[in-house]
Amino acid sequence: MPALETLRPLVLSGPSGSGKSTLLKRLFKEHPDRFGFSVSHTTRRKREGEEDGVAYHFVSMQEFESMIERKEFIEHAMFSGNRYGTSIKAVDDVATTGKRCILDIDSQGVRLVKASHLDPFYLFITPPKYSELVKRLTGRGTETEEAVASRLAAAKGEIRYAQEPGVHDAVVVNDDVDRAYRVFEKIALGESTEGDPFPDLEVPED
Repeated sequence: MPALETLRPLVLSGPSGSGKSTLLKRLFKEHPDRFGFSVSHTTRRKREGEEDGVAYHFVSMQEFESMIERKEFIEHAMFSGNRYGTSIKAVDDVATTGKRCILDIDSQGVRLVKASHLDPFYLFITPPKYSELVKRLTGRGTETEEAVASRLAAAKGEIRYAQEPGVHDAVVVNDDVDRAYRVFEKIALGESTEGDPFPDLEVPED
């Protein structure tokens, strides 16, 4: 197994509805001692059942902005009125355990990571078609039309950025979850750097 690849952080991105969470949960379940998830900071309110320091580091807007001023974040972004960010310490904490650090971030975060000192492997998770993504997001039935529209708009931005040459090192098309997981697992374990060809998603214009 290439030691270099297992030491480099893995930056995972992809639109909402691509199935990132499903793949990550399976990876952590099957390889609990191999990976560590960087715990992000956020200014949003803690939801029922969430534990501070596990789901997120929950901080005030003032504290978050102070951390920005102190340059403590590798990347940070604003989403739906709340700030989210990956701190340098969160990534370092995982590295000290000897595990491979995984960062689950959006395209705005990817841009910031590319401007940082980090040298990660960039992996993009995508559905096979844009219509499939729409189906997955609208089929949840747990969000308002406005929320779904916001997620679809964000998804278009994620895909368009990912289509730019050289943005990601590999792509995994989540067409079949078992097949996609096998490709994802090999990349995460450092056994391969080969993903899938980028599909023609035919993203509609705004």
